Amino acid sequence: MDVERIAAYAERILDNIGRVLVGKRAPAELALVALFCEGHVLIEDVPGVGKTMLARALAISLGCSFKRLQCTPDLLPNDITGVSVYNQKTGEFEFRPGPAFVNVLLADEINRATPRTQSALLESMGEYQVTVDGVTRQLERPFLVLATQNPIEYEGTFPLPEAQLDRFLMRIQMGYPSEEEEEQILINLRREHPIEQIGQVVQVEELLHLQREVWEVTVDETVRSYIVRLVRATRQHYDLALGGSPRGSLGLYKAAQALAAMHGRDYVLPDDVKYLAPYVLSHRVILKAESSLRGRTTGEVLQGILRDTELEMGEL
Repeated sequence: MDVERIAAYAERILDNIGRVLVGKRAPAELALVALFCEGHVLIEDVPGVGKTMLARALAISLGCSFKRLQCTPDLLPNDITGVSVYNQKTGEFEFRPGPAFVNVLLADEINRATPRTQSALLESMGEYQVTVDGVTRQLERPFLVLATQNPIEYEGTFPLPEAQLDRFLMRIQMGYPSEEEEEQILINLRREHPIEQIGQVVQVEELLHLQREVWEVTVDETVRSYIVRLVRATRQHYDLALGGSPRGSLGLYKAAQALAAMHGRDYVLPDDVKYLAPYVLSHRVILKAESSLRGRTTGEVLQGILRDTELEMGEL
């Protein structure tokens, strides 16, 4: 396993994205973590903070295909997966692939699509395939879904059910820029948009090999036990009605491997787990109604669990 190669590959992509998005290295790194461990990302933030630009810059850096899907209440499942159309010349039905047949798919305002349409993404995100008219078709690799939703305006929306949320490896936020960063954005955009000035910096075919390499990153037994105890603590916490699923444990395990490799290490540190836990688990837990009325948030609860769940004696 060549972790230096993985780290260099990731650094080239992050540097290229940094030419477009000022001060957004952390969310870009998290999106890349998801890409390395074949996960998907839900970006929950207000409009205009760079969600679409992150997806576009990532796709351009990889030199892979990209499509943006604007989710609306009238969007149909076939608008995502594709549809069979009758060809009068040949007398046969021809399949026309939908936006799901792409490497990077941006599902913008996913909570504005109906539950039926949202569920059409379940198979593609979990199984890397779609089934239309009884025929199953494999999707391209790599396949990354970056879905966005506005956390403020919920009127006319369809909140994602727990089964759909659990399909996302991470939920992240972009955040507002600092005063200096916002001024730099104005300078960068005074003429041509920086997205028009960047190009491909890595080979997407190499990514498929590096994704398998990430699985070889060592996770010590004590760190593995730490991951399990963290997730189990969410199931027993008095403020939570629903704790993290086993898929959450696996997601945290895989994400920690990817982050370690991107930092040039062939082993996972407990700090990797602590850093990633809020992003991997926050959308997989549900607050009790009484705790929400008291002003508690999932972020506060998870931070408390991280403080209380320490490495056991004799561990790293």
